[in-house]
Amino acid sequence: MTQMNFTDRATRVAIIANGKYQSKRVASKLFAAFKHDPDFYLSKKDPDIVISIGGDGMLLSAFHMYEKQLDKVRFVGVHTGHLGFYTDYRDFEVDTLINNLKNDKGEQISYPILKVTITLEDGRVIRARALNESTIKRIEKTMVADVVINQVVFERFRGDGILVSTPTGSTAYNKSLGGAVLHPTIEALQLTEISSLNNRVYRTLGSSVIIPKKDAIEIVPKRVGVYTISIDNKTVHYKNVTKIEYSIDEKSINFVSTPSHTSFWERVNDAFIGEPEH
Repeated sequence: MTQMNFTDRATRVAIIANGKYQSKRVASKLFAAFKHDPDFYLSKKDPDIVISIGGDGMLLSAFHMYEKQLDKVRFVGVHTGHLGFYTDYRDFEVDTLINNLKNDKGEQISYPILKVTITLEDGRVIRARALNESTIKRIEKTMVADVVINQVVFERFRGDGILVSTPTGSTAYNKSLGGAVLHPTIEALQLTEISSLNNRVYRTLGSSVIIPKKDAIEIVPKRVGVYTISIDNKTVHYKNVTKIEYSIDEKSINFVSTPSHTSFWERVNDAFIGEPEH
């Protein structure tokens, strides 16, 4: 018989916070609450639950810290500023968060994420995941690339670049480009053009396209040169990109399901519309 200690039956928790004063205060309160509680065990290396304190940017960082452990990790966000799309608790609701985690039954809310595969001319293949979005742009001159959807050449794009976003990322850079807002439970990708060139000679669709889960997107650059590829908040430069493939990843991001979960449409209203004037 294997002897169990308190860490075997305790929920392993990692606490990740940005450097702002209020975030540090919330983190300190959580550390103090969990430190001597037998129901919890503080573990940054191998957590069951990751608590992100700050805003959506902090949760993006937490996602990439634990993206190799997505099968085992659930996230919960505490926002210390404006209401975020990935955060369910405000900074004054720490006691409610602790109580909800004590009564947690393992339920979760899952959202799709983006799989990115970059192939370079020298044969190297770079694989990555994005929670919000990925872009490809050419540093010099106009980017020219074939857009291939489900192995069908959809269009030859000319412009500044192309953005592919997840449903949760649809409210970020995608929206500022005029893309649609997608509910995060919809398993789809969105392809949005960045300053496309449209005239009598060159034409693109000129609007965002919603791609179902079963289809993949390929961007095939037609000119040699240096390309800037972003994966969420990280940007890398690659020379001579052969193609970049986008699809919905086999894994997803899982959030702790809580009684106080704020609906997606409430978040959209709070972020972009606000209270109506009377």
